[in-house]
Amino acid sequence: MKNDDLHRILLKGGVTSPGELKDVIIMLESAGLTEVYFGSRQDLLFPLQDAKEEQLESISKFNTDIIGERSYQNIVSSYVCADIFEMTHWLKGSTYLYILERFDYLPKLKINITDSKQRLVPIFSGNLNFIASENEDYWYLNVKLPHWQTAAYYPVLIYSWDITSISKAIEAVYEDISDVDELFFILNKNLDTNNKSMEKELEVPYLTFPYYEGMNRMGIDQYWLGLYWRNNRYDLSFLKEFCGFCLDNGVGKICITPWKSFIVKGIKAQSRPDLEKFLGQWGINIRHSQLEMNWHLPVDDIEALELKKFLVLSFDQNDISTYGLTFGLSNEAGKRTHFSSVIIEKNTPPTIVKNFTIRPTYNVLHFKNFDPNTQVYEAYAHDVDKIELPGLLMELSKNYFKQLGHVESKKEIANKAIDRLTREVYQCSSCYTVYDEVYGDAQAEIAAGTLFNDIPENYTCPVCDSVKANFEKKLLQLS
Repeated sequence: MKNDDLHRILLKGGVTSPGELKDVIIMLESAGLTEVYFGSRQDLLFPLQDAKEEQLESISKFNTDIIGERSYQNIVSSYVCADIFEMTHWLKGSTYLYILERFDYLPKLKINITDSKQRLVPIFSGNLNFIASENEDYWYLNVKLPHWQTAAYYPVLIYSWDITSISKAIEAVYEDISDVDELFFILNKNLDTNNKSMEKELEVPYLTFPYYEGMNRMGIDQYWLGLYWRNNRYDLSFLKEFCGFCLDNGVGKICITPWKSFIVKGIKAQSRPDLEKFLGQWGINIRHSQLEMNWHLPVDDIEALELKKFLVLSFDQNDISTYGLTFGLSNEAGKRTHFSSVIIEKNTPPTIVKNFTIRPTYNVLHFKNFDPNTQVYEAYAHDVDKIELPGLLMELSKNYFKQLGHVESKKEIANKAIDRLTREVYQCSSCYTVYDEVYGDAQAEIAAGTLFNDIPENYTCPVCDSVKANFEKKLLQLS
C-alpha cells in the first residue's frame, strides 16, 4: 500500500497527550482497525477503506481531524528531543508547545520547527524550516518552496510568536513567489513582525545520530522511554493500555519521532518498576541494535522491509559497525527530501519492459560528509543489483569512519568512535537499573560525582534491592 492511500491524523509537532492518543485509538478501533503506522512527519497513518471520516470524527472527544487527502501537512518539531538531548540554551519544551498551540490552521506547506543541536529530527526536510538561533526567542528561517530549485535563508531572524503569522502569510502567497528577496519584501510590507537582524549565518554542528530506545535517565529522579517496532505496525490494544498507564502515572506527553518510534518523557522514578513490569507482560523488546534502528523506510512496504532485513543481516554476519550512520530506502529515484546519511533508491523499470518481470536495480547515494544537514547529495553507485548492495554499503561505512579523520583498522575505528561517545556506568543485573557516577543516587543520599567504588558496600539497587556486587560495568551511549 502506498503512503498516498493511507489516511492520517496530524499530531502537531509529533506531540500528543495520553488522553488524546487514547481517544484516537478508540476511534480507530471503532473502524475495525487493530494497528496504526507512524509517519516520517510525526503523524499517524492507517488504511480506511470507506469514506467515513465524519462518522469517526464524531466519536472523538478531542475534535480530531482525519485527513484523507495529501494536500495538508503535519508540522514537524524537535520537541521530542527537549530535555533529553543537547539543546540550545534558551529553548525549552514549553516553548515548542506554545508555538504549536498558536497554529490555528492546517498547513499545506511542510513546516519544521527544530533545534540545530539535535540530530533525531530532520532540520531541512520542510518547505519552511524554523531553526533556533543563539538569540533567545529568535529563529532562522530556511525556505524552499515547492517550485523552488534551491533553498535560501530569510534575511532576518523570526520572533517565536511570529512563526504562525509568517507561516500563514507565506501559505497565502507562495505560489507566485520566485525568490526569498521577493518573499521578504511582500511579508515586510503586509505584516507587523518583531524581526531581528541576522548577526551571523547558521552553523549546524555535526552530531552523531543518538540511540533513541530503552529506559534512560532524565535528570535526577526521572526517566524517558523510547519504543521501536521493527515493522512499524503498532498494536492499538497495547497503545491504549500504555496510554492508560501514562494517565495513571502522571505522564503528560507522548512524542512520535520521524524514525517511526515514540518517546515518553518525565517518567517518575517510583513509576519505573511498574512500567518495566507492564512492558514485560506485553513482551515488549526495548533492546534493539542500533544497526537495525537507524533506517527510514516507506510505510507498509513489505519489499523495502525485506531488503532492510537482508542488508542488516549482511552487516551483522560481517561484524560491520555502522555507528553514527543512518540509512534510507526509497522507491522514488530522484526524490531529494531524504534525511538519512545513505540512501538506497530503487529504480523504476523502463516502460519497454513493463509487462515482464525483471530484477530491480538500485542507486546508492550519500550526503556530503555523510551529514544530511549539508543538503548536498553525492552519488556512489548506479544501477546495481540487490546482491551488490551489502558490499557497497560496507565500503561506504568504512569511508564514513575514514572521513572522520581515522585510518586505523575497521575494528579500531569502530571502538574509538564508540569510546568517544560513551561513558562507563554500573547496571543492576537483575532489573537493569543504572548507577551513573555523574548523577549519583539522591534517594540513597549519594552525591553526584561519587565513584561507584566509593559508595558504601551495603548499597542496594533502588528498584529491586539487589546488593552492590550485583552491579556490572556497562557502556552508556551518549547523544
